[in-house]
Amino acid sequence: MDFNDTPEEAAFRAEAKTWLEHNAKPYDAGGGGSDQPEAELLKRAKAWQKAKADAGYAAITWPKDVGGMGGTPIQSVIYNQEEGKYDVPRGHFTIGLGMCIPTMMAFATQEQQERFVGPALRGEEIWCQLFSEPSAGSDVAGLKTKVVKDGDDWIMNGQKVWTSGAHYCDYGIIVARSDPKVRKHKGLTFFFIDMKSEGVDVRPIKQISGESNFNEVYFDNVRIPDAQRLGEVGEGWKVALTTLMHERLAIGGGSGGATVNDVMELAKDLELEDGPALRNSAIREKIADWYVQGTGLKYTRYRTLTALSRGEIPGPESSVGKVVSAPQLQQIASLGMDMEDMGGILTDNDVAPLNAAMQSSYFWAPGIRIAGGTDEVLRNIIAERVLGLPGDIRVDKDVPFDELPSS
Repeated sequence: MDFNDTPEEAAFRAEAKTWLEHNAKPYDAGGGGSDQPEAELLKRAKAWQKAKADAGYAAITWPKDVGGMGGTPIQSVIYNQEEGKYDVPRGHFTIGLGMCIPTMMAFATQEQQERFVGPALRGEEIWCQLFSEPSAGSDVAGLKTKVVKDGDDWIMNGQKVWTSGAHYCDYGIIVARSDPKVRKHKGLTFFFIDMKSEGVDVRPIKQISGESNFNEVYFDNVRIPDAQRLGEVGEGWKVALTTLMHERLAIGGGSGGATVNDVMELAKDLELEDGPALRNSAIREKIADWYVQGTGLKYTRYRTLTALSRGEIPGPESSVGKVVSAPQLQQIASLGMDMEDMGGILTDNDVAPLNAAMQSSYFWAPGIRIAGGTDEVLRNIIAERVLGLPGDIRVDKDVPFDELPSS
């Protein structure tokens, strides 16, 4: 295979590079975290998202009639490669545009798509995903948040947890239990909701990194119009699978944080007892391993891109990306802090090596191994649905939800 740009791809890359040069600052390796207040970061992120949307780069593969470029998956890859070289805000729209809006595009009415897709694409509205609960994390189908039909509405009560960005989001997608008398995967119904609805209470969770990006969200008699239901009643799991496939593609596609290049930069500048860190055989071996893993991931993602180019929903093979990249991020951060010796305990961006990039990644990398499916769950998915190995024995498979043991 020839992985060099075709003339058409080279022209698109040059076009994207020129636009980025005029609209963004180059990325400084090891930039670490940002000391900007969250309100300022959010304002900057919305401005950048609007600029991308106006230029056609916000959703390159989406159809033009919903605000996309109508381009190819490889053009999206090229743009992301070039944008990765620049210091631009990332993360606020990953869930909305990577998971929520694709689900809306698959299941919402044409009128709803016209109302919500454009504002999300332009950064005017931000979306979150409300799936996990205190007793239903890896086992999403074990959720207890319930909805009861009331005329043309549904009344929702319950709790979600670990909801990224819920404290600044305008809308969210949510799956809840509408029928406890059937087995757990069959009694679910899927909705989208206004996060400012009466009865929605968002409570940020303080993280070890000092940030509060995750939230608990409580629902107290929240009224949701039936018009905001996505999919059929009781078929919410089918809708949720669409979201989960997009989620594993989005998260597996790149988690941010410290990279192999950051370790290389650090190793060039650090002196160990036996000489420059970059000449240390153990460090060189780890860097080589991570480089090989990264290259393997890149070509594995090309398979997913091929599926996307055919209009197919990302399959279970998307789980491979996160199973490899999330532990790698944690390992890179750990090695980086070890190389920094006593400097590894510093978390101040102004004094820590590489602006505390390793320390910042070290604090939140373990969460990436949980978000979007734990390592163990994803390995099961790969084993059963990609490799075709026998599935685990599931004793609760055909048991009605209200007969399952509950803590």
